Amino acid sequence: MKKLKEKGIQPVSLETSLTFGDYAHSMIEKQYHSVVKRERKVLADEDPEHLHQMRVGSRRLRTALQVFAAAIVLPDAASQKRIGALARVLGGLRDLDVQIADLQTVYRPQVEGDEKAALDEVIQSLQKKRRQAYVEVEETLGRSRYRDFKTAYETWLAQPQFTSLAELPIYALLPELLGPLLSELLLHPGWLIAADDSSTAANHTLHDLRKAFKHVRYQTEFFTPFYGKSFQTWVAEIKLLQEQLGKLQDSHVLQDLLTTHLPKHTQLPTLQNKIQQTRFNVLSDWDATRQHYLDPEFRRQLHQMLLEPNIADEN
Repeated sequence: MKKLKEKGIQPVSLETSLTFGDYAHSMIEKQYHSVVKRERKVLADEDPEHLHQMRVGSRRLRTALQVFAAAIVLPDAASQKRIGALARVLGGLRDLDVQIADLQTVYRPQVEGDEKAALDEVIQSLQKKRRQAYVEVEETLGRSRYRDFKTAYETWLAQPQFTSLAELPIYALLPELLGPLLSELLLHPGWLIAADDSSTAANHTLHDLRKAFKHVRYQTEFFTPFYGKSFQTWVAEIKLLQEQLGKLQDSHVLQDLLTTHLPKHTQLPTLQNKIQQTRFNVLSDWDATRQHYLDPEFRRQLHQMLLEPNIADEN
């Protein structure tokens, strides 16, 4: 089994004999260890960054199973369903950490008096929910189901099982692996949502587009070693778009939190203005971005880029 360097992005030659199975094993091994190495520090609950990284690792592992599904044969205990269940539990706690941090560090310093007291009520309510969510994480990581999950991966990584497709060279399969992903993104209805459309349906569509960005980002990041600067720049752009729409979604989540945890008819004019300003800033250049992605020539260039692995840019 050939091993790849796990640190940094290394150039990959088209002459390499690296197979689909080799690369699948390397990426799954990397993502699996990124999950389990954070376990003790997550349980210590002293730094939320460890929870964040374990959640990201679980998502990337699940994505790796999707990307390399045609090459690998995994036991049931290592399935996408198992890692998805773990990611959801970690995500529940992580979402609360983010919401509490935003309220404490972003919004609370910008309000005064009754509005600050109202936010303190919401924060206290969320902290109570966080304690409950932590218990769920603690119980999940202590169950035999989680131990079976780890045993299954350790066994598979030591003696991996592959399909016949695993013997094919990875670089020759890149357009087939990434083409459908790009097509799914470009066909998303979110590109048709204008910045001034504040309807509930539009908000849901943009939220779904944000999830599509995340899915594309995680998958394409597996293959940056095989492409030039144009590909890497595009992946970075996808990450930025995901983060921008994430801020928009966070503003809607905050609005829902205020509605859920505060008495009806509570007035928070300063905070509401801050929320609206956040949304305006996020969407200030959205129309230009979406028109760029709707441009037929730009779409053609993206498809062409996927057909040219390891092609260096001229500039």
